[in-house]
Amino acid sequence: MKTKDVIIVGGGLAGLTAALHLLNHGQSVVIFEKNEFPKHKVCGEYISNEVLSYLDSLGLDIASLHPKQIDTLSFSLVSGKTITAPLPLGGFGVSRYALDYYLCQEVQKRGGILHQETVVDVWFSDEVFMVTTQQKRYQSRLVMGAFGKRSNLDIKLNRRFITKPSNWLGVKAHYAVDFPDNMVGLHHFNGGYCGVSKVETNLINICYLGNYETFKKYKNTQDYQDNVVCKNPHLKALFEKARMQFEKPLTISQISFEEKKTVEEHMLMIGDTAGLIHPLCGNGMAMAIHSAKLASEVAIPFLNNKWSRTKMEEHYTESWNFNFKHRLRIGRLLGSLLQREKTASFFLQMVTLFPFLLPLLIKNTHGKPI
Repeated sequence: MKTKDVIIVGGGLAGLTAALHLLNHGQSVVIFEKNEFPKHKVCGEYISNEVLSYLDSLGLDIASLHPKQIDTLSFSLVSGKTITAPLPLGGFGVSRYALDYYLCQEVQKRGGILHQETVVDVWFSDEVFMVTTQQKRYQSRLVMGAFGKRSNLDIKLNRRFITKPSNWLGVKAHYAVDFPDNMVGLHHFNGGYCGVSKVETNLINICYLGNYETFKKYKNTQDYQDNVVCKNPHLKALFEKARMQFEKPLTISQISFEEKKTVEEHMLMIGDTAGLIHPLCGNGMAMAIHSAKLASEVAIPFLNNKWSRTKMEEHYTESWNFNFKHRLRIGRLLGSLLQREKTASFFLQMVTLFPFLLPLLIKNTHGKPI
C-alpha cells in the first residue's frame, strides 16, 4: 500500500484550498469527497477580500469566475429598521457551485487526486494514518479534516461538540430579482438571520439560518418562511418579487456553533470542521480559506522532516486561536444577543446613535489581508 503525503477528507472550500497550497509545494495529495462536482451548498456565498491576495498567490484567477464586487452592508431588524455601512475591506460574491468546481479542476491539473468516496474511519498508529472508505483502505503521513459542519466522522471521533444539541437549520436557494451588485444584506428575523447577495450568474443567493424552536411550529420551510422569515418587511418584499431558480431550497440541519478542537487524534481540522462563525458575521468562507493556509504552512515543514508532529500541531493550534478565537467569540456573543428582539432593537438603536460601531464590529469579525 503506497503512502501519500497528505489525505484530505472533504473536498469543500477549505479542503480544495489546502490541496492547492500543498501541491504548489511539491506534496502528494489525495482528496476524498462524497459528493459530485459541481454542487450547490448551503452557504452565504460572500467572501471577504482579506483572502484575495492569498488566492492570487496560489495561482488562481478568481476574476475569471466574474464575481460581483461587494463594498456595502445593509443590516435590518424584524421591525424594518435598517442601517447601511461600508465594508472596510469589501468582498466578492461567487457561488459555491462555480468556485468549488474551479478549485477542483485546478487541483486535478496540478496533480492532485480526487476520489468520490465516503470516508468511514480514520485512525493513527506508528506515525501513519489509516483511512478507510466504503471501497478500500489508504494510508498517509498526514490527514486534514475538511468534512464540514457535521459528519459521521465527528461521531466516530467522539468530538465534544457532537454530544450537545444543535438547534439550527440552514436554508438556501438562488433567485432572480433586482438587487444591487455591490451590497450584501443581513436581515434579522425572530430566531434567525438571512443573508442576501448577488453571485456571478446575476442571480441572488438567499441563505437563512433559523433555530429549531421557531421552526418546529410549521409544516415545512415554505410555511416557516411565510410566517416567520417574512415578518421582516425587507425579506417579505424580496420574496414577493423573487423567482426561485432551484426546484426546491437546499437545507441543512443540526448546525453547531460550539467550540471545536483544531487537532483531533492528530488530524488537522480546517474550515467548518475546526470552527463555524455565526452568519451574522458573514465571513465563514474567508475563514475556511485562511484556515487552509494556516494548516498548510505548518504541514510543509513537517512533511519535509524539519518539524516534529508535536511542533506542527502546537503551531497550528496557536495560529488558529490567534486568527480566529476572538472572531468566533464575538460571533457567538452577537448571535446570542440578536436572538432576542428587545436586545436586537437596543443594539440597532446604539449603532444608529453611534454609527462608528458597525464598522468596528465588522473589523472584529473580519481579519486583515493575508
